[in-house]
Amino acid sequence: MTETTGHDDLTVGRVADLVGVSVRTLHHWDGIGLVRPGGRSWSGYRLYDADDIARIHRVLVYRELGLALAQIGRILDDPGVDPREHLLRQRTLLQERIRRLEKTATAVDEMIERTDMTTDETTTSLSPEEQARIFGTDWDPAYQDEARERWGGTDAWKQSAARTRDRDAQQWQEIKDEIDALEADLAAALARGVEPGGEDANALAERHRASIARHYDCSLSQQVVLGRTYTEDPRFAAHYDQRAEGLAAWLRRVIEENARAHGVDPETATWE
Repeated sequence: MTETTGHDDLTVGRVADLVGVSVRTLHHWDGIGLVRPGGRSWSGYRLYDADDIARIHRVLVYRELGLALAQIGRILDDPGVDPREHLLRQRTLLQERIRRLEKTATAVDEMIERTDMTTDETTTSLSPEEQARIFGTDWDPAYQDEARERWGGTDAWKQSAARTRDRDAQQWQEIKDEIDALEADLAAALARGVEPGGEDANALAERHRASIARHYDCSLSQQVVLGRTYTEDPRFAAHYDQRAEGLAAWLRRVIEENARAHGVDPETATWE
């Protein structure tokens, strides 16, 4: 049984239930110094006081905004940062993000309603103009035709079409959030000087591959082929480099070095 102390300090299990994160997550945050409980019970259990819980809530806010844990820790521990002013700025950003997501969710609902349910050869029946409105001002109407011409006969295309048709608005939002968080973590890793081929970089490469696997089963070799487009296609390069200067080239190297570590030669990798 969990020991109690008769005052306001809470054990890790009770805090996990209160804030909606796992005990394992709280242990991890303790281990990296992000949120360390203020005390211990006589039997050795971690005890969190009101200040500790307030810090946890701030971590959750910043994490929701896509900040990496290391960046969150620096913000919380920087004596030069006014917590209230910083949170007000982040709240404004969060409200803007909510508005964008609500607009995207509405557009996705429309896209789902109009998706062609009778064929594996296309993923949407939207016109190019409607796709541009849904996916943003940088959407090129030629993207879908290019993709169909290049990949239309592959199993990956058929998988992607099938999985797209089955998704609801909430699933599309989850995918968008996942990609935003991944790209934020990629940019943060580049800023920290993470070297391609290292443990952290390889973990990010696998997260990137898992995000692709939301749409179709992606092998290491296929991921390498995609990675090449991040520097060879100016549209992909602009997308990633808008996040962080040099991110496109760095991500390509991260993908290639991870593939090499698993026995795939990036120089000879093909889609099949």
